[in-house]
Amino acid sequence: MTPPDSRTPVRFGVLGCADIAWRRTLPALCANPDATPVAIASRTPQKAQRFADRFGCAAVHGYDALLARPDIDAVYVPLPAMLLAPWVTRALEAGKHVFAEKPLSASRAESEALVRLARERGLVLRENAMFLHHSQHARVADLVADGAIGELRGFRSAFTIPPKPDGDIRYQPEVGGGALLDVAVYPLRAALYFLGPELTVVGATLRRRQGAVLSGSVLLTTPSGIPAQLSFGMEHSYRTDYEILGSTGRLNLDRVFTPPASWQPVVRVERQDHREEIVLPADDQFARVIDDFVGAVVRDAGTGSELDASVRLVGLIDDMARQAVYADR
Repeated sequence: MTPPDSRTPVRFGVLGCADIAWRRTLPALCANPDATPVAIASRTPQKAQRFADRFGCAAVHGYDALLARPDIDAVYVPLPAMLLAPWVTRALEAGKHVFAEKPLSASRAESEALVRLARERGLVLRENAMFLHHSQHARVADLVADGAIGELRGFRSAFTIPPKPDGDIRYQPEVGGGALLDVAVYPLRAALYFLGPELTVVGATLRRRQGAVLSGSVLLTTPSGIPAQLSFGMEHSYRTDYEILGSTGRLNLDRVFTPPASWQPVVRVERQDHREEIVLPADDQFARVIDDFVGAVVRDAGTGSELDASVRLVGLIDDMARQAVYADR
């Protein structure tokens, strides 16, 4: 596929009318001067029309009809976790660049196949790991590298949310994939970011209801024995934070995965004789992740090593599911 001219916006199609698309991703896309929505598809015409009216584009009935359009350069796929892989595959086969929700698929094998297909076709494939594009995490990594808490000794993180209404797709393991694919991906991806790609699962506990994972905890380790202790779930009060432990201190942050664009992160650094709070600038992680994807399309960058961590992520989820001790409600 010939990349769009850098002077013209990247033309987007959207497969599905997800809440995240309505609230965050499409507003960020519309605000980007190098991107424009062309069409939005749904199996329900009324849903597509509602989105189209708000975002100034065409409503399309059915995903295949959208993929057949010649006026679309890239496709955003905000579908439930278990439906992502087949539609990302179809979009790539249709010659479209793809920006997909996370995780990229429900298994390592599926994700590897998607990355291989994107590379064979010379297309850009990205996963919407938006929180990693917030500047706060790079600042934290710099603090750790500069010795603010001594040598790295451990990582802890939690992402928990209140229960969803009965009937929510997250409670349908064959569609939404449960808390493993919807919530656990955040602290897991943060652990990979700070501890590196060689994490392995030591053990896990998972709570299920009618086959859907509701919550859990996992212990991982690096080859040198640095542990990552992670908690996640959708039957709790809201919590989203991480803590990095060092030989001489620790640091922690709140609101690390879903901060509003106006949120100013506060890094709390504690050592035996020192307490410090570092206020960081606000940042819009959705605007940044759209910038990254659109820039790759404009540059005809293709798919390189950007998705290695995405593949590793679902590999860890595979390992957790296989090794976990389950408690059924």
